[in-house]
Amino acid sequence: MRLFIAVQFDKEIVDELTTFQDELRKIGAIGNYTKEENLHLTLAFIGEYNDPDAVLEAMERVDFRPFNLKLDGYGMFGDLLWVGTTSEPVLAAIAKKFRHTLAKAGIIFDNKKFKSHVTLIRKVAFKSDQRIPAECIGRSEMTVKRISLMKSERGKNGMNYTELGYISAE
Repeated sequence: MRLFIAVQFDKEIVDELTTFQDELRKIGAIGNYTKEENLHLTLAFIGEYNDPDAVLEAMERVDFRPFNLKLDGYGMFGDLLWVGTTSEPVLAAIAKKFRHTLAKAGIIFDNKKFKSHVTLIRKVAFKSDQRIPAECIGRSEMTVKRISLMKSERGKNGMNYTELGYISAE
């Protein structure tokens, strides 16, 4: 099974992200839009790994305090459009803790440099030269109090993400 460690968003953040997606559709952005229920921020991508209990045990060794997360700006990785956060330094430190703990437990993960982002559209293309409505981003803030272990499965209507467990902030 494909696993990853992520921050899941509250309704206010999800609403802000889906509003931004709606505005992108209005200006003609086409591509594979992330489904509302799949919006998240990945801290560590593990990939194929069939022992989620071992991952949860490793996650339980990571201490973190509640922190604020606010959306901020957008960017592109090739043809992937993403939204960033103002919490980059905090998230980078937490991601580093999780990755270190996974490595100590012998759990292999994707060790690309961490970049705090939320994927909105894969294979994005723009039909026109219109301005991206960035004013839709940066209104909402949430306090992150839990980090989730997620499973990713391909279904008949695209990817489906399921929470397998979580840890809470100290």
